[in-house]
Amino acid sequence: MKNGEGKGKKQDNHFKPAIKTHEYESALAEMNGTSPNVARSLKLLEKARDLGDARASYAIATWYLHGNPPFVLKDIGRAFDLLKEAAAAHVPDALYDLAVGYEKGDFGSADTRLAFDSYLKAALRGEVQSVYEVGRCYFYGIGVEMDPRIADIWLERAAELGIE
Repeated sequence: MKNGEGKGKKQDNHFKPAIKTHEYESALAEMNGTSPNVARSLKLLEKARDLGDARASYAIATWYLHGNPPFVLKDIGRAFDLLKEAAAAHVPDALYDLAVGYEKGDFGSADTRLAFDSYLKAALRGEVQSVYEVGRCYFYGIGVEMDPRIADIWLERAAELGIE
């Protein structure tokens, strides 16, 4: 900020740096090992989430989204809450999964406007499938006014990224 503007004001959380924890990295390493200990990984992810690591919120959300019995039973409502939490912290994959759920109506009534907004945010944060989805939304007018010219720009970029 220039000339002390905004001093003393609460900062918008959009500008907070992402918290990355050792616990999340350990959980990831555990799950990628030859004999993963799922219970240990879940505890590490929960601790990482408690410490503010939004990547852990996303990881746990995917377990609730698909289920990982007997450790985590499928629970779409819980998955939705955790996806929103991770998406609020700009986790690109969470934004994409949230968009898919909004478009399909997995979390209640379908909401194509929220789906488009989430695809756009994910694409701008580097989630490559979302680049294609933004183009598709513009092409068909899904959650946004149809615009073939803008659709072509996004779809061309998606093709450059290997997504067709």
